[in-house]
Amino acid sequence: MGIKDLSKLIADRAPKAIRSNEMKAYFGRKVAIDASMSIYQFLIAVRQDGSQLTNADGEATGHLMGMFYRTIRMIDNGIKPCYVFDGKPPELKSGELEKRTERRAEAEKELAAAKEKGDTETISKFERRLVKVSKEHNEECKRLLRLMGVPVVDAPCEAEAQCAALARSQKVFATATEDMDALTFGSSVLLRHMTFSEAKKMPIKEFDLSKVLREMDFTHEQFIDLCILLGCDYCPTIRGIGPKRAFELMQQYGSIEKILENIDTKKYPPPENWKFAEARQLFLHPEVATHDIILEWKSPDVEGIVEFMVREKNFNEERIRGALEKLQKSRQKAQQNRIDSFFKCDKIISSTPTAAKRKAEQDKAKLKAGAKKKKTK
Repeated sequence: MGIKDLSKLIADRAPKAIRSNEMKAYFGRKVAIDASMSIYQFLIAVRQDGSQLTNADGEATGHLMGMFYRTIRMIDNGIKPCYVFDGKPPELKSGELEKRTERRAEAEKELAAAKEKGDTETISKFERRLVKVSKEHNEECKRLLRLMGVPVVDAPCEAEAQCAALARSQKVFATATEDMDALTFGSSVLLRHMTFSEAKKMPIKEFDLSKVLREMDFTHEQFIDLCILLGCDYCPTIRGIGPKRAFELMQQYGSIEKILENIDTKKYPPPENWKFAEARQLFLHPEVATHDIILEWKSPDVEGIVEFMVREKNFNEERIRGALEKLQKSRQKAQQNRIDSFFKCDKIISSTPTAAKRKAEQDKAKLKAGAKKKKTK
């Protein structure tokens, strides 16, 4: 789920923290990508006739096709992607996972009813809702990415938290995901629509966390409290408090504890046994791998990819080899540095005199005037 309504709230309250870019604007940048989110997007993709993407044997191949061609597109734009895969979910997420299981059961009922009626549009809608990224999907994508020479990171827990940790430690420039909680976890930059922007003719939305905090006048901890009030995966929210009210309350009181001391809890009842403090700590100190992560981009194993994609997964060999030629050419672009890295400025020279410089000039002028006066006498 991420954080409910956070992108809209930032657009309203901190518009300078958002900018839109084309993919080529990230030439030379290393980007950590939430793999599960990308795989899910690829799995629910359909052909123009509405059918799922499958190979000749009827196996789902959307995840491999999407991962292969979109990764090449990013590399062709000079981006160095690394993919981060989810580990075990945190204990606090169990309530959200139960809700998802209930929604899935409901969707299965709706799908069965739609099939009885022969309602193809509703069938397609609920089939897409029931798509789930499996362990097999993940392992196949990891294998493909490693063959392509793209680094893969296995997160001990949430992928967004691991991506944020990589961004904070400056191993990558940004986190690419649709889930806004990458900002809550402290990613310095969040890129939305990175994996499908060109395919859907959409700009990439860049969110700058430091600008969000500055414009909202919040500390990171206060921003986390705001996100908990909006709605996250780890605990419920206060009934009756929407995004606008949550923002105003955080501005006024600065923490959830102070808000609870000052609001009418009969009118706005907080959840029973509300674990907001535990959720806050999870965002502040998530379980992430902090050492020994070395991101290396290597030459692709061309024949290994052909063996996997063509021989095992029945992709068209001519197309795969054509895409691999493009990948090898694109790697030359990705190996170049961003042009701004060639220009380092050790000292800022300004055409506008500083206060200290102006004072020194005034003192010099006074001394000169005094010397002239003495000479005249």
